[in-house]
Amino acid sequence: MDTHSISRPTVEDAPDIHELVAVCDTAAIGVPDATLDDIADSLVEPGFDLGKDGWLARDAAGVLDGWAWAHRVGDSDLVETDVIVRPGAGAGADGLAGGLWHLVLQRARELAAESGHDGVTIDIGVYQTDEAKQALAKEHGFQPSTSFQRMRIDYDGQVEPPAVPDGVTLVTGEPEDVRREAHQIHQAGFADHYGFVKVDFDQWHARRQSQRATDWGQLVVARHEGRPAALLIGSNQFLADLNCGYVATLAVMPEFRGRGLGRFLLRHAFAADAARGREGTILHVDSNNTTPALGLYLSAGMRSVLAVDVWRRRIDPTAG
Repeated sequence: MDTHSISRPTVEDAPDIHELVAVCDTAAIGVPDATLDDIADSLVEPGFDLGKDGWLARDAAGVLDGWAWAHRVGDSDLVETDVIVRPGAGAGADGLAGGLWHLVLQRARELAAESGHDGVTIDIGVYQTDEAKQALAKEHGFQPSTSFQRMRIDYDGQVEPPAVPDGVTLVTGEPEDVRREAHQIHQAGFADHYGFVKVDFDQWHARRQSQRATDWGQLVVARHEGRPAALLIGSNQFLADLNCGYVATLAVMPEFRGRGLGRFLLRHAFAADAARGREGTILHVDSNNTTPALGLYLSAGMRSVLAVDVWRRRIDPTAG
């Protein structure tokens, strides 16, 4: 990293980071995959310390060539990371990328020690088409752990809303009590899923409140005979760039599974997005989901348009 200066990010760096991420995404998958709002939101993520958890690398002319970060998920031992380096700007293990990977791994160890965990689990997402980043992840001791598929369905006009099942009522997420029910369903519905970390309501709410794409009117709780049963959280994450709705979360309480509530809420989201004038609906699903979610989305007419592998490494925070 001798040819680059390293500094900490500020919220004012969002446009430069966005430009860099767009270039790297285009090199990997052919198009940019993040908006300026996405980047700005990531810099104000609750729990993300700008002075400790991120690094910028600029060349002698001040051009941003590298962006790296490490962020602990809640109070867990899981640390999510990324290392992004402009193609050709010392991207090899011995160059700028290698130096940033070292900083990220070191910070992950520190985060584990600060939280009192005996070890740390580190995740990094890598597009399946990004062979260079895959090689660097492998070189730094990471292995593929699971894959997430981006699913999409497109609309040609309006979509007929599904019939509401007997005994089911729908409420939106404007009142706080509904948001608390949503948190309850999310925590129970995802408890066995990959990478899930239990968080209290305040943490859960603060994270969503900090995101510009959040629209509480797109949060829908399905109650069965008055009991919280299933949840759909929609957002505007893919509105600006793709004019698509986004199902950020679809969860069913374990005791209510097998009754078609997930399919109902999914089709409810399709109809709502079409009514809003969206061109389609997008969601992400773990290919190794503990529930048959991928099959549900495929059978509902969605298709996979992008795949991201999660590479994982487990290390002792006291290791050298």
